[in-house]
Amino acid sequence: MVPVITEKEIKNRYRGLLRSFHITPSRKELKLVRKAYQFIADECNDRVTSSGEPLIYHVTSVAKIVTGEMGLGYMSVIGALLKDITTITKIIEKDLIRNFDFQISDIIKGLGKISDLDTKKTSYQPDHFRKLVVNLADDIRVILIKLAERLEVMRKLDAMDNKSRLRISSETYYLYAPLAHRLGLYNIKSEMEDTALKYLEPDIYNSIAEKVRETTSKRNRFTREFIRPLKEKLSEQSFNYEVKSRLKSIHSIWQKMKKQEVNFEEVYDIFAIRIILETREEKEKKDCWQAYSIVTDIYQPNPQRLRDWISIPKSNGYESLHTTVVSPKGRWVEVQIRTSRMNEIAEKGHAAHWQYKGGKENGGLDSWLTRMREILDSQESTSLDFYEQIKSGLYSDEIYIFTPNGDLKQLPAGATVLDFAFEIHSEVGAACIAGNVNGKNVPIRYVLQNGDKVAVLTAKNQKPKTDWLNFVITSKAKTKIKQTLNEEKLKAAEAGKEKLIRRLKNWKIGYSDQVVIKLLSYYKLKLAQDLYWLIQTEKIDLSEIKEILSKPETNLLAPKEIVKDEPRKESPVIESFDDFLVIEDKVKGLDYKLAKCCMPAFGDKIFGFVTISEGIKIHRINCPNAPYLYSNFGYRIVKARWTKPAGSESFLTNIRISGVDEMGIVNRITDVISNYMKVNMRSISVESKEGLFEGNLKVLVAGSKNLEGLVRKLEKINGVTKVSREVR
Repeated sequence: MVPVITEKEIKNRYRGLLRSFHITPSRKELKLVRKAYQFIADECNDRVTSSGEPLIYHVTSVAKIVTGEMGLGYMSVIGALLKDITTITKIIEKDLIRNFDFQISDIIKGLGKISDLDTKKTSYQPDHFRKLVVNLADDIRVILIKLAERLEVMRKLDAMDNKSRLRISSETYYLYAPLAHRLGLYNIKSEMEDTALKYLEPDIYNSIAEKVRETTSKRNRFTREFIRPLKEKLSEQSFNYEVKSRLKSIHSIWQKMKKQEVNFEEVYDIFAIRIILETREEKEKKDCWQAYSIVTDIYQPNPQRLRDWISIPKSNGYESLHTTVVSPKGRWVEVQIRTSRMNEIAEKGHAAHWQYKGGKENGGLDSWLTRMREILDSQESTSLDFYEQIKSGLYSDEIYIFTPNGDLKQLPAGATVLDFAFEIHSEVGAACIAGNVNGKNVPIRYVLQNGDKVAVLTAKNQKPKTDWLNFVITSKAKTKIKQTLNEEKLKAAEAGKEKLIRRLKNWKIGYSDQVVIKLLSYYKLKLAQDLYWLIQTEKIDLSEIKEILSKPETNLLAPKEIVKDEPRKESPVIESFDDFLVIEDKVKGLDYKLAKCCMPAFGDKIFGFVTISEGIKIHRINCPNAPYLYSNFGYRIVKARWTKPAGSESFLTNIRISGVDEMGIVNRITDVISNYMKVNMRSISVESKEGLFEGNLKVLVAGSKNLEGLVRKLEKINGVTKVSREVR
């Protein structure tokens, strides 16, 4: 049923849109905005979005984000209002140019090209994301409107079904939030991440949100005491300023907890103090450093935590001074110092950057686009490789490295000498054997630090190695290494094929597709190229091939698995799920298996994924592969749920445990597992270093509640500091 839309409501929303403009449009511009709004109101009265909201309300909300939260102008607002017009009406490009403007027409045309990104029929997401990035190169307003649209959709997720929420949240977390980060839209990026986390990891989100609420009054009291002396000193120096407290997003807090392996209470920088100065542009740098001096006169700074993005701004235009200081009570606090101009750019990213720079200085974005195009030009990578390379280019902190001539190169944090070599030139990277950093020779895997001066050492006979992929992090380096390795492998495969054909001729065995298929089946290979390459590199013995081909098909034995056989336990691991699982969108003739990447157990929230050759794989909702599966293959996701409690059957799962390496600690762990009801231990491995231990346990449990009980028991063991369920 289509909601009733009143004329009064339409007018109210239009007035709200006008109030959201930061810069009041001229009469001519306002006339075009009103014309676009009236046009969409007339055409979309009977249309609703997937969440059931009238389309006119949706596009108005997107337009308000575009102007109010991104700071874009009237053209972008019209583009947002008319973003779906070419798909719901017969309007053509000539009509748009005649009624509005050729630039507005180009924006709407660009949005039309990527309109299929949000359809449920999207089956090959990287292909569509390529379109997204290419459109970014043509007109950045296209992607900014697309981000605004996605943010508005995220704000309406409660009205959608669970499958749609998970698909959209995963896609947003994996693609759109990193893109917003790259464009400097930090507020939008944080909201996207938090909302996605709310649906993908509801328990984690709710737990952190509750703890944030519980500590609000204590945090506010501390903040008031902390900023009081700062305000006094800034006022004495006649600064025109504003001091704010900024709370970290829930997602950022969660990332800190994971990275540092600490609890919520141990995350010291849950909030930051932001000092915003009102000053002339020519005095900005001087005033910011003066304010920094005031802060560090009052509070002791940590020199390792100084971040100067005023002298060298980030590629997305971000400028600010960050320092971390300790309060008299021993609490570390991050202090950010910036001007109102810098703050506007930090809040609204490139859109605000252009307002201040006149739209001319955009080198950071241009260099990033160049790197993205290098990835797009590579047709060799798989969709997963493409995702990882794109994401590494979107979502990374930056360091600045000097060449011997003093030129500045920008690289992601964690980049190595080899990454730097490929940044100079592909041929330099391919021939790199070492580096000279600040006058000292270092290996190619040496991780560079901000401000290093680097020279690359090369050799003519050097070639890229497979292990290089283990430590380079830039998309350019990974792409070029893979291209070279693939070329080398192709040459070796051709030689291996010729070798096999010659040997078959000597054995008087005809070379045919059936022969190749038989060998691929025996060695469990997917591609003939892999078979030929293994032959050429002598990883497959040709005499063994003769033996395989001489055996009748019925007697052909599969190669032995490398993994040792494990003894069968009293409680068998379930192989059939007919009694335990209900597949909502059941696909006939397919078996169901538990995914090894996350090892779901009875009681976990799960979903099914239809594979090409292994039936339906059952994954946990919070499986590390879930975002990729939802984003890339949403059409192959099926609903799944447990239907009755498990009886004697058991589920294999991993537990990670760490603590102090005391005498008898392993015996205490195994005793708890042995005595705990309905749990059998399959294996245990423990490593000890510097008085601490880390262990991995494989156990058979009846379900997730059983597993949670075991985890609680293990946590109570003296010497154990952390127990968690492990995913690969």
